[in-house]
Amino acid sequence: MRIGIGYDSHKLVEGRRLILGGVEIPFEKGLLGHSDGDVLCHAIIDAVIGALGMGDIGKHFPDTDDRWKDASSIMLLQHIVELARTNGFEVAWIDTIVITEDPKLLRYVDSMKRALSQAGIPVSVINIKAKTNEGMGFIGRGEGMAAQAVCLLK
Repeated sequence: MRIGIGYDSHKLVEGRRLILGGVEIPFEKGLLGHSDGDVLCHAIIDAVIGALGMGDIGKHFPDTDDRWKDASSIMLLQHIVELARTNGFEVAWIDTIVITEDPKLLRYVDSMKRALSQAGIPVSVINIKAKTNEGMGFIGRGEGMAAQAVCLLK
């Protein structure tokens, strides 16, 4: 078994769709990023890569590579889950936290789990929590979002 931890944060900006866990969330701003900016997927990707001992998301999907421009983060996650399988591992558990003041995410959690499962991770091994930052820092001011993830591979 192996454990990995992942983190990601992105700035909220006008003119972008808000994608979290592969789901479009109705909101007046979206996350700025080279791909679709999905902080939840990116944190999970980083956790899986970390458990594999293969660097980080930037090594596998550099923001200098136009192949990943506006890419679906679910597709990136699918690639990393397949990399884990190729190396003899499967995802046994994913625990995540999305940190944002707004929008409230509870009603989207089940949809996010289903979307993440399209990358090859069973819904039954995904946990998603949503927290605020109690008005503190860039997240508290509504300037961005962050996510953390822990992955157990077996």
